[in-house]
Amino acid sequence: MSTLRKIIHVDMDAFFASVEQRDRPELRGKPIVVGGTPEQRGAVAAASYEARHYGIHSAMPSRVALQRCPHVIFVKPRFDVYRTVSQQIREIFHRYTDLIEPLSLDEAYLDVTQNKRDIPFAITIATEIKQAIVQETQLTASAGVSINKFLAKIASGLNKPNGLTLIAPDRAEAFVEALPIEKFYGVGAATAAKMKDLGIHLGADLKRWSEEALTHHFGKAGHYYYRVARAQDDRPVNPNRIRKSIGAERSFAEDLSDVDLMCDQLKQIAEEVQERMDKHRRYGYTLTLKVKYENYQQITRSRTVNTLLSKADEIRAIAQELLITHLEHDRAVRLLGITISGLVEPTKTVRYVQLAFDLSPSVRQ
Repeated sequence: MSTLRKIIHVDMDAFFASVEQRDRPELRGKPIVVGGTPEQRGAVAAASYEARHYGIHSAMPSRVALQRCPHVIFVKPRFDVYRTVSQQIREIFHRYTDLIEPLSLDEAYLDVTQNKRDIPFAITIATEIKQAIVQETQLTASAGVSINKFLAKIASGLNKPNGLTLIAPDRAEAFVEALPIEKFYGVGAATAAKMKDLGIHLGADLKRWSEEALTHHFGKAGHYYYRVARAQDDRPVNPNRIRKSIGAERSFAEDLSDVDLMCDQLKQIAEEVQERMDKHRRYGYTLTLKVKYENYQQITRSRTVNTLLSKADEIRAIAQELLITHLEHDRAVRLLGITISGLVEPTKTVRYVQLAFDLSPSVRQ
């Protein structure tokens, strides 16, 4: 019988907002939003727990956040500070294991089955990590501990903020059976609604379905649902996750109708994309242009080229061509974005010989 793994998922509590409240005492205990203001037509990057009390959450338009809480305080993001704090936290993790899989600046998986301090219990390691984070950053984190990534991820969200939850091996299946389907990691709102239409409300309901039936209704994801319904998840903690794309985008305080102004914005966005690629030393062959119109309808157009895209001028030229070719010129634009994918390191080049276009619009209302 194989040894059960010991997996910890650490998730910082309202990370961006908590950093701002730590550094600015006048913001403590108040509803704050990190992100753009309603005047900038921005969105919520993070909300303090005081703001969440009013139903404010990340990705919400800032104007909606203001409607829900008229006295909410908007704070400009300081991503350099957040990255520095994230690195501090990462160094704490490395005291126990090098098997760390960051998911973002504020959360990561740790495999502590074999750990640097020979501590037998993962719950002990999680406790020490949480204490170190508080002592060294004055911030709190929530942690979930279990036998796989699926269970650890769910556990970390059960008792936020400053929570610590263990799902032990002998209660893993019972826990999943009692779990509402919308709480399953990897089951979004649309999938949850579809499952409920099929009579799947709890993990126990999902467990009664055959793998064949689940793949019939949900495609390849059906294999995943079949396994996690039985508390099974063999995905390893991967410390070498490869970034799949690098991009940047801008929302505009006023909708743009002038193509020349749009091209000026694309130039600035392309320069930002090059800076990010230079930082990560990864460049790509596929460029995707995102255009969001004034009514929130969004389209994407892509092109794959046979030379590595690494310079802002090259990126801007392709993005501009896609814009001019596919833009509906009688409509105003509220957002433009550029993403580079098909990433490789500069020394690992691949030659593409086919131009590929993605001509299918996606609409988000």
